[in-house]
Amino acid sequence: MELPGAVPEIPVQDVDAAATYYVEKLGFTLDWVGEDIGLAGISRGNCRMFLASSEFRKHRGNVAPVLIWLNLNRKEEVDELFRLWKRSEAEFVSEPESNPWGLHEFVARDLDGNLFRVFYDFGTPGRGDEPDG
Repeated sequence: MELPGAVPEIPVQDVDAAATYYVEKLGFTLDWVGEDIGLAGISRGNCRMFLASSEFRKHRGNVAPVLIWLNLNRKEEVDELFRLWKRSEAEFVSEPESNPWGLHEFVARDLDGNLFRVFYDFGTPGRGDEPDG
């Protein structure tokens, strides 16, 4: 059985403010907002996520910050996404770099301190060759 892509629930304080950040800074589409439950659905291509208020999360106990890994297919995709997010003035923890552990990656941050580790895996056999630079 093949599993679908995971859909993370991202803890946020203000769903509207978070949705605006994800749309304006990270290029996501706001698919829907359930104001009565404190939950919103966002997407970008095949990447889907939920933005969840503290009220929505209170029975589950999940809190910010969380770390979401976004696995891209090529080093150039990582670099291009970084350039796009940088132009829109997204917040970053680190810039793209190829690391000895086989990942070309950068880390971005949202308004609530949640982190996005955007990477390409060139170190796992069969995934790719070490990128230049």
